[in-house]
Amino acid sequence: MSFTNELNLKQGVFFFAEKDKLKLQSGREFGPISVTYETYGELNTDKCNAILILHALSGDAHVAGKYNEDDKKTGWWDVMVGPGKPFDTNKYFIICSNVLGGCSGTTGPSSIDPSTKKPYGMTFPFITIEDMVNVQHALVKSLGIECLYSISGGSMGGMQALKWAQMYPEMIQSVIAIATTTKLSPQAIAFNEVGRQAIISDPSWNKGDYYGKKDSP
Repeated sequence: MSFTNELNLKQGVFFFAEKDKLKLQSGREFGPISVTYETYGELNTDKCNAILILHALSGDAHVAGKYNEDDKKTGWWDVMVGPGKPFDTNKYFIICSNVLGGCSGTTGPSSIDPSTKKPYGMTFPFITIEDMVNVQHALVKSLGIECLYSISGGSMGGMQALKWAQMYPEMIQSVIAIATTTKLSPQAIAFNEVGRQAIISDPSWNKGDYYGKKDSP
């Protein structure tokens, strides 16, 4: 039976505002950035029991549980996160955030550009796994956590976990990278391009400027 995430509902925090913008791997400065995240369990006094879970391309911050008993679906990794489960919320403080560029609360193409008051759309900057990790790093630090007990993710989440190990090794004690790789194969890149072309070929695509329109994809 899945536990109900009653105490740790979606939370949000802002980073990289005003002059303190995030320098993306591309060299562009970007901000402000809103991050949506969820936590499960309790952070201990020493703040040494935190585990960061990183979602795959199609995931979000809702890793486990239900918001209320009427919800039909639980979080995407409910089988792994909860009391008595492998990521035991009786022992560990679990953090999961929606990635930069996501569509589930964290700043992405559908977010409002402060300079135009319209959705970013295709003007949203090109981002990388490194950029996602830097935003997650800011989130973890804002919670007063200096070292993570572990970090875990699968697929694109696993890529983030590997990048965390490369960029911030002093902040993590262990990494659980699942079904992932350090780079995509030519075949995987080709499949991604097929997906992009399917979206772009939609008559309602309108060069990415489809927000608010009746026939939005």
